[in-house]
Amino acid sequence: MARLKILHIIGTLLITQSVAIIRVPLHKTRSLRRLMSDSGMSVEEIRALAKSSGAPDSSPSPTLPVERLTNFMDAQYYGVISVGTPPQEFTVLFDTGSSNLWVPSIHCSFLDLACWIHHRYNSKKSSTYVQNGTEFSIQYGRGSLSGFISGDTVSIAGLSVTGQQFAEAVKQPGITFAVARFDGVLGMAYPSISVAGVVPVFDTAMAAKLLPQNVFSFYISRDPAATVGGELTLGGTDPQYYTGDLHYVNVTRKAYWQIEMNGVAVGNQLTLCKAGCQAIVDTGTSLIVGPREEIRALQKAIGALPLLMGEYFIDCNKIPSLPVISFNIGGKMFNLTGEDYIVKESMMSVSICLSGFLAMDIPPPAGPLWILGDVFIGKYYTVFDRNADRVGFAPAK
Repeated sequence: MARLKILHIIGTLLITQSVAIIRVPLHKTRSLRRLMSDSGMSVEEIRALAKSSGAPDSSPSPTLPVERLTNFMDAQYYGVISVGTPPQEFTVLFDTGSSNLWVPSIHCSFLDLACWIHHRYNSKKSSTYVQNGTEFSIQYGRGSLSGFISGDTVSIAGLSVTGQQFAEAVKQPGITFAVARFDGVLGMAYPSISVAGVVPVFDTAMAAKLLPQNVFSFYISRDPAATVGGELTLGGTDPQYYTGDLHYVNVTRKAYWQIEMNGVAVGNQLTLCKAGCQAIVDTGTSLIVGPREEIRALQKAIGALPLLMGEYFIDCNKIPSLPVISFNIGGKMFNLTGEDYIVKESMMSVSICLSGFLAMDIPPPAGPLWILGDVFIGKYYTVFDRNADRVGFAPAK
């Protein structure tokens, strides 16, 4: 009897451990926009990439917003995963603005610079590899990222997702991904926008009941001296990273993590999104993006001046006197001060203060849309809840 009780306790512990909350450290790097500038790309080349756009070739609906290269050009936070048995490690961008996992392949073209200077997946070295071969292609800027689908075990901080389909990239466009600090992208949006109908990693984990809750959360550190850039929590939330209660709003469209905003106020001088508007909460974008005319009005209201590629700069000495910008989400005001929405960067060895807002028009019927990127998520701990199809925010510590 005692032995049975001990076995029951051990079994309970094993079950508890198998559905524990998973914590994934995030590391911060300079954005692709800055890295490309550092690498000597001309302003014209960068501007052309930023303006060009494309959608996944197998996009389920022409009304879905176009995925622009601008998103990855501003990406800054990445984490580590492994694929295969024994594990092959990759750094990936955990992106709530897409749904596919892709990593560079050992079968990439000899001329593919991005592939050869990053980690590459070798199916021959994995005992859990499952052949598929379905063609895969996503349009990014002026070129397409292409490859084929394979299956294998994907591990994230000890969480093993078996039989996960992903793309082996054999061709990556231009030098964009060559200068990236991450090897690939792990999409965390809804299955409806997944290319080739591949089930996203988080959905596979959900189906296998690997997590205590079908929830994941992001904390992004705003401390430039911090050794860890933030944390992705799988299976729940981590109260050590936020204060007060979480404020939830329902997802309005199960594609990207899309929610409704009731308005945006720039101090007492300007109101945007007056009749309400739609917004995407996107960890793959570092800035806050909005419709062109509204963002131009916002930049003027804060005294920002145009620079390059749609970016605006402001006198660093004016930051303390800048107006508070408030986002009305679900009837609650989420405020950003000048310290929150001004990004301090080094450009050509000169310190410069840039506006954290970027203009980009997404046409109807999907748009117009705002994108709440890391400038917003850095101020507000963000929870993505697939159980209830909602997004939660609380002030980050």
